[in-house]
Amino acid sequence: MRVTKHVTTGAALFVVLFASARAWQGQGTQPAGGRGGGPAGPPATHADMEYAPAEPAASNGHKLDLYLPGAASGRAPVVLWTGGSAWMADTGKRTAPGVAAQLLPAGYAVAGVSIRSSSQVQFPGQLHDIKAAVRWLRANAAKYNLDPDRIGIMGDSSGGWTTAMAALTGDAPELEGSVGVTGVSSKVQAAVAFYPPTNFLAMDAWALNKCSAPRCHDDAGSPESRLVGCAIQTCEGKVQAANPLRYVTAADPPLMILHGGSDPLVPHNQGEQLYMALNKACLESVFISLPKAGHGPWNGFLTDDAIREAATIRSTSAAGCSVANPTPFTPTWKTVVDFLDKHLRGAATAK
Repeated sequence: MRVTKHVTTGAALFVVLFASARAWQGQGTQPAGGRGGGPAGPPATHADMEYAPAEPAASNGHKLDLYLPGAASGRAPVVLWTGGSAWMADTGKRTAPGVAAQLLPAGYAVAGVSIRSSSQVQFPGQLHDIKAAVRWLRANAAKYNLDPDRIGIMGDSSGGWTTAMAALTGDAPELEGSVGVTGVSSKVQAAVAFYPPTNFLAMDAWALNKCSAPRCHDDAGSPESRLVGCAIQTCEGKVQAANPLRYVTAADPPLMILHGGSDPLVPHNQGEQLYMALNKACLESVFISLPKAGHGPWNGFLTDDAIREAATIRSTSAAGCSVANPTPFTPTWKTVVDFLDKHLRGAATAK
């Protein structure tokens, strides 16, 4: 049963608190600042391309914008970006220009991807959508001079959850769905997730401040409950199916996680739990913790000294399962580019 679009006044306040991206009026260059807006960036090389037919009709959840680097020599690796909205909007591609501004000069193509909202489809529809976008890019790689063997994904908040789910289910055929292009791999070769929700059932327990209804993750009107179609503490099976930690296997690609210690919406422990699951499985992974950072802005995690103050980095290497303990570190866009270069510009991985 789909969740209705109607919410009470209290739930509406909850939505305002949890939405990490908002639609704005007008078109063209994206505005700077804010959790959802992100920095300004270039116009898309190809805009509003449908990677699958609209569902429902006239919705935007099956569209992507493609940004191509200039004067590329050979096929370019491509990075998908989908922005967060607490799963409440089908506008995830709107925040891609700021990512394109940083990755195009490094020789990466960027695909800003929108997926359907929780009012349009419940989980696993959102995962089916992002996988369909990966398959579409892989199937059309030759047409746009993309490298089908070097695909990465990034996102923030609910888009960070989408990123983690896509990265960790590339070897789970039961989660492919039938959206758009089929018969093509949806695996990605690297992922970067900003402050992702992961283990929904533990969000309130680890919250910075005690919540009160209807502003709790456990409430029936919360973004997480709307995503899975039930109050999360009443349907553990459905909730665990949407938990990326459940899908960690030896086949998973390298994953970088960035999370703020002062995040009032998605507790820091959510990103840390994901990292520890990857660490336990001896997978290539990086966790950057920013004690002063709240719930975004994602670009500030890489550019704002006040947000980056006292940040640390720790990592796990698949080679020998070696671990680097937390050390002081100032993340920048170079950090992200270096991670992508390491894992997308080496030898091609399995499709």
